[in-house]
Amino acid sequence: MASSRVRLNTAATEVQRTETSADLDEPVVKEEILPVIDFGLLTEGTPDQRSKAVRELNRACQDWGFFLLVNHGVPEKMREEMMDKFKGFFDLTPGEKGEYANTDVMNPIRHGTGFNTAVDDVRYWRSYLKTCVHPEFHSPTKPPGFRELLREYSTRIRDLGMKLLGGIWESLGLEESYMKEALELDSCYQVVVGNFYPPCPQPELATGLGPHSDHGLLTFLYQNGVDGLEVKHEGRWVRVKPSPNSYIVNIGDHMEIVSNGRYQSVLHRAYLNDRSTRLSIVSVVGASLETVVIPAPPLVSSDRPPAFRGMKYGEFVEYQQSHTLKEKSVLELLRV
Repeated sequence: MASSRVRLNTAATEVQRTETSADLDEPVVKEEILPVIDFGLLTEGTPDQRSKAVRELNRACQDWGFFLLVNHGVPEKMREEMMDKFKGFFDLTPGEKGEYANTDVMNPIRHGTGFNTAVDDVRYWRSYLKTCVHPEFHSPTKPPGFRELLREYSTRIRDLGMKLLGGIWESLGLEESYMKEALELDSCYQVVVGNFYPPCPQPELATGLGPHSDHGLLTFLYQNGVDGLEVKHEGRWVRVKPSPNSYIVNIGDHMEIVSNGRYQSVLHRAYLNDRSTRLSIVSVVGASLETVVIPAPPLVSSDRPPAFRGMKYGEFVEYQQSHTLKEKSVLELLRV
């Protein structure tokens, strides 16, 4: 059966809802847009403006788990140059890139295709470069200037993430200093991933990356102007178009654990097209790899007992990266 599509335009962003044959018995939602969070108001606004921004952050995390972050302070020139450097890496010869190809999922620099070719049960139309940039900084030496720019860019994102986490802790009624110590955020685990999705001759028969949630606390997505992100919202897949000068931010599995299920990580996936190359830069900020992450004690009560058991963050990441990508399967292993 042919699919039907409802397309919506807004000043903030654009979302497309794709209807498949499985959706036709469900009501069509007429309007869907990602919430917008103004980072400037959260960090530099008046007390009233900050309070409003925190409330909006609370609603965004509860209702969507995804939001657009505007006025984030990362220069557009830096973001464009970072995108160019990643493109430069993917343009290297197979031999030059091959030095970073390996099977150790916790290697600090890793280049490959798909998700994990050792365990993938499908072949994803994707190449990637994954670099660990904190607590120790790692980077390829090519292309020229990549290392220096990546260091500066990742530092900006980490600072952005810590300030945004401060607003999220406030929205949950948690003390920022307590959470910083509990999650050992001075030694936070941060990775930056470049994704390369070339045009696919038959995009309807392939996928860029299957449905999954992210392992960390927060994920920041910056992409070129090519569509490719679908988010699961209220049981349906919603297509999100890139919006200029913003980040798409989503909460990860460990935010769901820390919040004791109040904020839930959300499934998302990458889809393909037969016309244009899609490039994206994904930055994930999490707890220290040595931290056993548990629901924050202030959010646990007799009425709301712990929803998850604890596990070292590093063990969680290694398990997820070593197994087939499948929705929220690793998080479900910890559910009480």
